[in-house]
Amino acid sequence: MSAALEFRGVSHIFRGKGKDVHALRDVSFSLTEGEVFGFVGPNGAGKSTTIKVMLDIISDYQGSVRIYGLDARRAEARQPLAFVPESPALYEQFTPLEILRMGLSMYGIKRKDVDAWCMQWLERFSVAQNAKRRIRELSKGNVQRVALAHAMVVQPKLLVLDEPLSGLDPVGRKDVVDILTEYKQQGGAIFLTSHVLHDVERIAGRFGFINKGELLTVRSPRELAAERVDQMLVRFSSEQSLVQGAKQLREMEFECELSQVELPAFIAQLNNVGGHLLAIKPAVSLETVFFKILEQAAH
Repeated sequence: MSAALEFRGVSHIFRGKGKDVHALRDVSFSLTEGEVFGFVGPNGAGKSTTIKVMLDIISDYQGSVRIYGLDARRAEARQPLAFVPESPALYEQFTPLEILRMGLSMYGIKRKDVDAWCMQWLERFSVAQNAKRRIRELSKGNVQRVALAHAMVVQPKLLVLDEPLSGLDPVGRKDVVDILTEYKQQGGAIFLTSHVLHDVERIAGRFGFINKGELLTVRSPRELAAERVDQMLVRFSSEQSLVQGAKQLREMEFECELSQVELPAFIAQLNNVGGHLLAIKPAVSLETVFFKILEQAAH
């Protein structure tokens, strides 16, 4: 598969009156077609600077950035790319339908079924009922949905998303995750940042951990699972939960976290009540690994 996005040795320094700030330090990674790359790091780590570099908002950097083989500084390189910022600044006097029409026009996309095509994407993001209301009248969550529909309506090959689930309720978050998963399965590439690590974990196939401008590591889900942790995720069937705080998944099926020390006693208790152990695996989360990497970097 060809590289949708490629950073090679990218460094950038913000020149200040007091002192220079190294926003990016020799950052290298690649993103292929049909892949979701989650970019994780604390505030000020370099996530926004990385996005500004690929969008050519920042161009005075060292190193190389290519989008589908073209230098990111060239305007035509960004033709297959769509970007949704954390706080979309949509024209408040326009309607969602007008916003999507403008998106198609800006990309030079001509369709005979413009309105039907735009409405299809507004429906996908559950804002079709607001298609002819002014943006200023919509909630933050609905503005976010319109911004995502605006990005998808042009059928980009690469989606760049900064906190894409910001402002959405749980139903909206699930809807967007489902749409992004479908987009990925159809060959689309996604670069996303998020402070909600659980959201990144649900979507991304690889994770880049950045701190103080330095890309500390890139991990796949398999590599995350190989991390040594004491806590185990246990799924079992029983007439009762047995463990305080266990989450009930469905009737007579529960899930909980236990330390490896607690496991033998729990299994014995489960056998005594006639229950069944369904699954057991390391309780590794993106958040667990994230804090572990930051701790290692500090020493």
